[in-house]
Amino acid sequence: MRIEAAELRVLELPLKFRFETSFGVQTKRTILLLRLFGEGLEGLGEGVMERLPLYREETVEGARYLLQEVFLPRVLGQDLPNPEALREALSPFRGNPMAKAVLEMAFFDLWAKALGKPLWQVLGGVRRAVEVGVSLGIQPSVEETLRAVEKHLKEGYRRIKLKIKPGWDYEVLKAVREAFPEATLTADANSAYSLADFARLKRLDELQLDYIEQPLAYDDLLDHAKLQRELSTPICLDESLTSAEKARKAIALGAGRVFNVKPARLGGHGESLRVHALAQSAGIPLWMGGCWRREWGGPTTSTWPPSPASPSPGT
Repeated sequence: MRIEAAELRVLELPLKFRFETSFGVQTKRTILLLRLFGEGLEGLGEGVMERLPLYREETVEGARYLLQEVFLPRVLGQDLPNPEALREALSPFRGNPMAKAVLEMAFFDLWAKALGKPLWQVLGGVRRAVEVGVSLGIQPSVEETLRAVEKHLKEGYRRIKLKIKPGWDYEVLKAVREAFPEATLTADANSAYSLADFARLKRLDELQLDYIEQPLAYDDLLDHAKLQRELSTPICLDESLTSAEKARKAIALGAGRVFNVKPARLGGHGESLRVHALAQSAGIPLWMGGCWRREWGGPTTSTWPPSPASPSPGT
């Protein structure tokens, strides 16, 4: 598979609804969008890093530089037989899985089209439909939270995930559990707590949550393992899992009983499949997150033209 050309853009999209988490409020998304071209086909890859390093360390501008000046020049014009060859081409560069994922997922898309197969089939998928859940941001009040939960349950979402933070956790989750006792309910802290908050987190065991997602530091495994030993509620790891190697260590430590697999956080589809295999071998349930894929609306505005290092088709 020869990568003949590429186009890299930065898009800004307004969200239809404000989205609040423990680390701030979002009203728009800034997205890196990569198009790869080869053999008359086109592959797309999307970045999930933000302007500021609030979720993980990577940023839009840092990833744009790496893609434009380093990663794309390394593979443009090259014949890569499969995504593993692309992984090898990027292997000298440490970290930056989100930036690598933009390129890897675009190549996977291009490669699948060259094979004449849908991507889900190339990845080993066996279903044409999967159950989905929804992530609801912190609402202005408990009453508005209850209305949002009811609305999404009526729309057919099979799992409700509520963002929490210190001061917005037990009471709101208890209200939702009492109003919807049969709902599959989870909570996502986005690293807002520490071991000093043990009593607050332990109290959540009363609420029959499916899991508490990433309660402690974004790069931590050890303290999560300590906390998991004391909680009956499973901990779900998100930000802490950036590779299959981190997943292996999490399993060895007992840092969580559920894994959130986000291909765009892990470095792409290939690394996600490696995490999937590890989790299956250890009996760890996992689910796939879109990583910042929320509802948006309004016009799309290009804030960065195609770069010289990322030529359009035919250039």
